Amino acid sequence: MSEFSSIGLVGRQDNANISDSLNTLADFLLRRSGIKLVIDEAVSSFMHDHKAYSEMQVIPQKDLHKHCDLVIVVGGDGSMLKVAGSLANQDLPVVGINRGRLGFLTDIRPEEIESVLGQVFDGQYKEESRFLLNVSMQRAGKTEQIGCALNDVVLHPGSAAQMIELSLFIDEEFVYDQASDGLIVATPTGSTAYSMSAGGPIMHPKLDAVVLVPMYPHSLSSRPVVIDGNSEIKIIVGDRHNVMPQVSCDGSVEFTAEAGDEVLVSKKAEKLRLLHPIEYNYYATCRSKLHWSKRFGSS
Repeated sequence: MSEFSSIGLVGRQDNANISDSLNTLADFLLRRSGIKLVIDEAVSSFMHDHKAYSEMQVIPQKDLHKHCDLVIVVGGDGSMLKVAGSLANQDLPVVGINRGRLGFLTDIRPEEIESVLGQVFDGQYKEESRFLLNVSMQRAGKTEQIGCALNDVVLHPGSAAQMIELSLFIDEEFVYDQASDGLIVATPTGSTAYSMSAGGPIMHPKLDAVVLVPMYPHSLSSRPVVIDGNSEIKIIVGDRHNVMPQVSCDGSVEFTAEAGDEVLVSKKAEKLRLLHPIEYNYYATCRSKLHWSKRFGSS
């Protein structure tokens, strides 16, 4: 008998393309004896026509932990990023069905739902934990929680390409003043995302580290810096031409900062419990997604 008997299905409500995979999943799961299906209310409309819809329990995402012992996220990596904080808070194991382009986090293809997901239900899987970053802002002595990020926290000027000024402190020690297009604070999970595009290093997910990547710094000597994952990071926003930088968590703008604001970034206590197929290999994923070892001119 599988250790998972109550399964939650989650996705993005703005992505109707996941409807077929959600319904295929429902068919597969309901064929297995003793499985109860729980649907995130955000995507329940995609399953109204399923013959067993009336037997499914529809609940808010924040209450999944009360009703299920495994969550399946259907969509791309962006879908996983959207729900990572909520599912980490609920201490629920998560597996991803990839309906996106890359699939660093959602690594089961739709055509593998029965074969690979069946192995997971039979106990053949690998589990790893991925830490997230908490972000808060301090203004005039008051601290406000902004959000959390599985990939990265980014301070940037917004839509206009303008340089901003910032001061960086790590564990209350001054690091540097910088003029640049912004600063990326990335986890190992996020090291293959925006951070990599900006010239940051690829970090293995098992590393307990964070990388700070300047964006187009006004200094040739300003380079990415890798620090301990438990570090307390403080970014003080400078005053430059009345630019009001934005703080984004995993690509979503959470806050517009003012000169003198302190953006505080630290590791979140709760971690995301990510399940992979038994044959999962991080380096194989990098070879496939980043086209390592591919010869020039090969198809």
